[in-house]
Amino acid sequence: MTLAPETTALKVHLSLEGDWLSICDLSLLTPGRGVAALLPDGRQVALFRDRAGRMYGIDNRDPFSGAAVLSRGLTGTHRGRPFVASPLLKQRFDLESGQCLDDESVRVATYEVRAS
Repeated sequence: MTLAPETTALKVHLSLEGDWLSICDLSLLTPGRGVAALLPDGRQVALFRDRAGRMYGIDNRDPFSGAAVLSRGLTGTHRGRPFVASPLLKQRFDLESGQCLDDESVRVATYEVRAS
């Protein structure tokens, strides 16, 4: 039996320095939309869930503008790879690798994410 995320007590956890940090309820991750979370060291992470239920975590800071906005970007796929496009300058970042699809010299950090 499959349960809808809204009816469970599942939490989203982020791998950070070898430990799992609880971030939010899974029900807060709407497929196709991002959520920003503040990490203990002051950095921000952008969390995403796709329609298949896979979750991704990347730095929320756009390396081109310096603004913490990637969680507000539009999501999509390019050649089967999930990405988020910065809402400011529109550069696309691969959600699995953090690689910028528009400038191969730029990358954002990625984080392992799980629900439990």
